[in-house]
Amino acid sequence: MLTIDAVHLREINMPLAFPFETSFGLTTARRILLVEIESDGLTAWGECVAGEHPYFSEESIDTAWIVTETELAPRLVAQEIVGGGSCPALFKQVRGHRMAKAALENAVWDLEAQKKKVALAELLGGTRNVIPCGVSIGIQPSPAALMDRIAEELEAGYQRIKLKCKPGWDTKIFEEVRKRWPNIMLSCDANSAYRVVDIDHIVEWEEFNLLMIEQPLWYDDFYFHSMLQKRLNTAICLDESIRNRRDALAAIDMESCRIINIKVGRVGGFSEAIAVHNATAERGIPVWCGGMLETGIGRAHNIALSSLQNFSLPGDVSASRRYWTEDIIEPEVTVSAKGEIYVPEGIGSGFTVRRDRIDALTVRRLTVRTAVRVMA
Repeated sequence: MLTIDAVHLREINMPLAFPFETSFGLTTARRILLVEIESDGLTAWGECVAGEHPYFSEESIDTAWIVTETELAPRLVAQEIVGGGSCPALFKQVRGHRMAKAALENAVWDLEAQKKKVALAELLGGTRNVIPCGVSIGIQPSPAALMDRIAEELEAGYQRIKLKCKPGWDTKIFEEVRKRWPNIMLSCDANSAYRVVDIDHIVEWEEFNLLMIEQPLWYDDFYFHSMLQKRLNTAICLDESIRNRRDALAAIDMESCRIINIKVGRVGGFSEAIAVHNATAERGIPVWCGGMLETGIGRAHNIALSSLQNFSLPGDVSASRRYWTEDIIEPEVTVSAKGEIYVPEGIGSGFTVRRDRIDALTVRRLTVRTAVRVMA
């Protein structure tokens, strides 16, 4: 059993090593909510992947801070729990706020792994020693700049190139990339930038032999994605639409996609991520782990999750240096020349949190030690 003695919240501000542009806009720096939990002399960390604005989902760092401070953390402190799998029941009265919940739950899973003296990946049910890595490349200032970035990432060994796209930055770009690299594993991600009137346009992308087209239509849609998938030989991958196991089953049954991106923050934590993984594995739908511009803390959790059996496609879990000039863990995450990350075998996440670095980046902090009375 674990008794949670305290939950510490911190906001850190970190500049990105390189600007990252999607159909949502340009990101040059991140405000990030970190949580640290204490239990019987042990500490563990989690990261909330909510953005600065409620663009990817309804959550933002500010909503996550409020709900963690006032609702979630008070439900966790002073509780005796078995481990990370106990968190969904503790948090169920609070609807939504999955990214805030995931930060706490994932930290508890890490704490449980430390208590049991096992690797986090092993505790989650992981079976892989190495995970294949792809890379997500944002919209660039020019096609020439994009070609340079792709060349760099291929030279670094990444096994799959994913291009962010939007209307006006799609077909001609794919054509140029395929002309230069006809055989690389290539996919695109629209982050819901297209609509039904664009379906004929999207169908034209068939000629580019894409591994998948990720979330082309509305962020909460299954029906129109199903219509589009019937027009395509290329697999649609759903991201934002999949919030939990039920959504995954609905999407599969409606034939809305043939691949699913599992982001542990988007689905509310490791418990639901494992449930989605198991449901897709049973139905022969491959999955991969998406990224949310995480620091090393969230990246370490993505590595552990990606060790599960059905994560059979290269994910977005890339090296720390692609995003940060200096990360907040050691060792930093690195990718081999074969485009692989080794899954740590040490106790817990396998990485050490750099408290000195976090202290230097912290702009606000708060500690929660008081439990809340949960209504029946």
